[in-house]
Amino acid sequence: MTTQSLPARTDAPDRTSAAKPSDRGGRRLLRQRAGRQHHAGPLAYVLLAIMAILSIFPLYWTMVAASTDNTRVSQTPPPFLPGPNLFSNLARAWDEAAMGKAMINSLIVAGVIALSTVMFATLAGFAFAKLRFKGRNVLLMLVIGTMMVPPQLAVVPLFMMMSELGWSQQLPAVIFPTLVSAVGVFFMRQYLSEALPDELVEAGRVDGAHSLRIFWSIVLPVARPAMAVLFMITFVHAWNDFFWPFVVLDMTNPTVPVALTQLSAGYVRDQSLIMAGALLGTLPLLAMFIVFGRQIVSGIMAGAVKG
Repeated sequence: MTTQSLPARTDAPDRTSAAKPSDRGGRRLLRQRAGRQHHAGPLAYVLLAIMAILSIFPLYWTMVAASTDNTRVSQTPPPFLPGPNLFSNLARAWDEAAMGKAMINSLIVAGVIALSTVMFATLAGFAFAKLRFKGRNVLLMLVIGTMMVPPQLAVVPLFMMMSELGWSQQLPAVIFPTLVSAVGVFFMRQYLSEALPDELVEAGRVDGAHSLRIFWSIVLPVARPAMAVLFMITFVHAWNDFFWPFVVLDMTNPTVPVALTQLSAGYVRDQSLIMAGALLGTLPLLAMFIVFGRQIVSGIMAGAVKG
């Protein structure tokens, strides 16, 4: 029995040749869409404007209250335009609260805490993210577990320890207990786990570099965006910290939040004077963000693209 072969269909389209023009057209369309700028609608601008107003209003109200007298601030409705007493109230708050010494102390405390937190947290984050050693997961869980403990529980033993060391009423009593934070370690560990490829670490090992050399030459350039963000967050938190500095320091050697309590002393509180002191304590943070904000945001975007 012979089998007759069927003739090949000549009307079938050549899928290979037909797909090429459509593929090229699709890729061209994708490139056009990728290069096209996406413009936000009117609703997005309205929401952004509302969020900006809500964010700026507390600072504006602080300036308005600091520029009037105590009687005007207590009136109903309160004033919504700045008054003529801003500079005089700022001068009074500066003198009565010893803001000069307080700002120097806060700058020392916040700067040292932020630098040490960034360095130690980056070292620990690199170890937890890329190094392999026994008990790594257990140690990481212990670090995260410390975040669950309220800091108020450690006040009494910590104060006793600072007294035994002779650091009571001194700045080291504020600095040393907060040289590193569990939040910073966890933050850097998560960032390096995603942004630092294992191949870079292995390449350093192949070239004969030890762990500290890898950390200095490979990890630090990759972690720079996250380090900038962690520095900013830690500095602001240390600058605004009130509870522990209020416990361990006194009015002869205060930080800015502790010095501001001097303005609220007395039977009748001068709200305009308190707001003037709060404005003085906020100005250094605003200046820092204005100077370094663009670099921090660009660093975050660069790290997001690399990751």
